[in-house]
Amino acid sequence: MKRLIQPFAIFMMLALAAPVFAQNTAAPVPNKGDTAWMIVATLLVVMMAAPGLGLFYGGMVRAKNMLSVLMQTLVVFCLLGVLWAVYGYSIAFTDGNAFFGGLSKMFLAGITPDSTASTFSKGVVIPEFIYVSFQLTFAAITPALIVGGIAERAKFSAVLIFMVLWFTFSYLPIAHMVWYWPGPDAYTSVAAGDKATATAGFLFQKGAIDFAGGTVVHINAGIAALVGAVMIGKRVGFGRETMAPHNLTMTMVGGSLLWVGWFGFNVGSNLEASGTATLAFITTLLATCAATVSWTCAEWTFKRKPSMLGAISGAIAGLVVITPACGFVGPMGSIVMGLVAGVVCYWGVNGLKRMLGVDDSLDVFGVHCLGGIIGALLTGVFASPRLGGTGVYDYVANKVGDYNMADQLIAQCWGVGTSLVWSAVVSFVAFKLVDMTIGLRVEQDREREGLDLSTHGENAYHS
Repeated sequence: MKRLIQPFAIFMMLALAAPVFAQNTAAPVPNKGDTAWMIVATLLVVMMAAPGLGLFYGGMVRAKNMLSVLMQTLVVFCLLGVLWAVYGYSIAFTDGNAFFGGLSKMFLAGITPDSTASTFSKGVVIPEFIYVSFQLTFAAITPALIVGGIAERAKFSAVLIFMVLWFTFSYLPIAHMVWYWPGPDAYTSVAAGDKATATAGFLFQKGAIDFAGGTVVHINAGIAALVGAVMIGKRVGFGRETMAPHNLTMTMVGGSLLWVGWFGFNVGSNLEASGTATLAFITTLLATCAATVSWTCAEWTFKRKPSMLGAISGAIAGLVVITPACGFVGPMGSIVMGLVAGVVCYWGVNGLKRMLGVDDSLDVFGVHCLGGIIGALLTGVFASPRLGGTGVYDYVANKVGDYNMADQLIAQCWGVGTSLVWSAVVSFVAFKLVDMTIGLRVEQDREREGLDLSTHGENAYHS
């Protein structure tokens, strides 16, 4: 009798436990709060492009080129948004090799409202459509930054063709190298973790960390703008005629919109409405304040007059420098980073620019590339728990790993160096191809007339 009861009891225990087992093995479901936050964050980044970046750049050019800058930033964003859905997302965020993803999700194949994307916490996901949309905004606004380096003399058609080439062969592979990985749930053991990392992007494998795009966005676009400025040549009258910004009020408004939108950029990169998101929020806020102050003080010291253009440029420098670090460094670390960025980027758009002798119209290299380099390297310093940072999480051990600053700085140098060389080479080839086929810049008389009227047939202002 006991022999019959014992198996029956075991069977009943398993039957009662079955719902628990099923619950434990069920696929994770997106949290509505995380989903709502990611929708808001995505909208904030869209606002950065239109109207933020357009107004920021537009106010800095001459009045006769205002609409050309607005057109370039808007149309580039929209064109590359379409290409992101066609093939960009697949190349950046699917398994392939260390440098390029595959084509399994071309045209967003297989993605439905029920599809999910991993976050940075085990068992936590968000709807894949909002992940696609959020990453679209990064992929579309990054090339638009390059417009500032070649503003006021580039052909509209040349800009669009170059952007397609650069997006395909520079942005997508660098995004894949830095950000593609199988997700935290793949790290169940040391062996599984090694296998998972082997499928990740090249710079991820090197250990480079970039929370929201110091390498992928700012170094990538900043060096491309410098290459473009060199290859297209200086504006007609550069150094002889005044080329002062025509509307600094508009630049201030655009820069402020960029600052607000940047919280979507940085905080949204956490992919969850969690404590780390609040860390990214406060570090983004503090670094920007610190850089604005340090740039203003530097300009006040060397030029005797603090300018509005300098102050808002300092704010952008602070936003750039904290982008790769915002979820890794502490509040005091972010202030130091902002103070450093304000001074170094001030030198970049004044002393270094004169040394190079390049007409980088709107100082994309001096602010974005230099700021991105400083930010990427200082992330390796201030991410240290000893300096108030979070360290780097060990998903196998499910805790923060031991932090070696020297090793992390080497990894950060890999990220900086790879981004600089890759983007510079791609930019040179792409600009050269465009110049050999349709030409990069407009005719001299059309440049003197202004691109608003000569290219788009309209004026920004009417007397």
